[in-house]
Amino acid sequence: MSRETVILTLSGAKGKDLVVMRAIRGVMTGIAMLASTCTDTSDPSDSVRTYRMGFSAIPPRLDFDLLVRSLDMWSTRADAAIMHVSVPWKGLIEGLSADSLLTLDGIGIAQYYISKQLGLTVMLDVTDGLNRAAEAPELVALGRSITEPAVQQLYRQYARAVASRLNPDHLGLAAETNLIRVAAPAPVYNAVVAMTNAAAADLRAEGMGASLYVSVQVETAWGRLQGTNQFLGVERDFQDFPFMQVLGLSSYPYLGGFTEPEQIPQDYFTRVRGSHNLEMLLVEGGWASQSAGGFTTSAGKQARYIRHLAKVADASGLIRWFQLSFTDLDASAFPDAPPILTLFATLGLVTTELQPKPSLQVWDSLYAVRRKT
Repeated sequence: MSRETVILTLSGAKGKDLVVMRAIRGVMTGIAMLASTCTDTSDPSDSVRTYRMGFSAIPPRLDFDLLVRSLDMWSTRADAAIMHVSVPWKGLIEGLSADSLLTLDGIGIAQYYISKQLGLTVMLDVTDGLNRAAEAPELVALGRSITEPAVQQLYRQYARAVASRLNPDHLGLAAETNLIRVAAPAPVYNAVVAMTNAAAADLRAEGMGASLYVSVQVETAWGRLQGTNQFLGVERDFQDFPFMQVLGLSSYPYLGGFTEPEQIPQDYFTRVRGSHNLEMLLVEGGWASQSAGGFTTSAGKQARYIRHLAKVADASGLIRWFQLSFTDLDASAFPDAPPILTLFATLGLVTTELQPKPSLQVWDSLYAVRRKT
């Protein structure tokens, strides 16, 4: 269900946020070098909005120059960054250490974000981001499962390494847990509950400073993905993941039957949180700018979504708002892509050639005008 996972799976890494860095060797070195030359000296504390705004590092295609250009372009209009990271199951099972895997595929981009004074959020994804009914493709290919205690132990090791090496402000231990509960076999969901709670206990015992969370899928909580439009809430998630210090949200309203952005109610996020006194982060979401798969949209409608979502964010008191895709995805670069790609290929605020869409101007107005005192 993760849109970032949709995109990055196409390159062969099955949901890894930093697959671009694996596919183009030397990128991490380049990013680390960039960090020493492009430090942003702006003070994020100057903003009046309750939320920081940001993106992830997905480029339109596997092209280092485009990666650098897109990073340079969006880092000037962001005060936060997010890394959606699928657990590297194959490497862990083959005996590679979590530290070595992060050195290969994590430290460089995290250092770049830090150099730009972008508050870092990390989201670990433990199942199949394309299909929450299934486990991670790497595990399936190996004939393994998160229901195995040994596999859960590998996850715990990786979570500890992420917390200590990347040092994020917020660390998500599982993505879209309510959708996993609805779609996946009960043993898989039960394993997610067990392993995340154990990892949270590990992190607290070691004094890690990140605020811990899981993300929930907002359209599922409202019954909109299921087509019932019967509000379900996520009370079960609060019970099953009591370690949560903040609540992560995943929201793609155009997939939940909304035809106009202004139809999204002001309590769209706060009703999901209910009576729980937790701050909220929108860790993934967006509105496509081109029609596909039965829904109708436009670049203008996407711009209206950004404008309207700012009102929802204000009403909700969000602390972070992430638009995962800064750029559109060049679908032609991934000829073996599944048909689902067309639903998410135009979530960016710029085209595959980094040309601005109307939504970018709206984003910029929100980021620049709404400043802290």
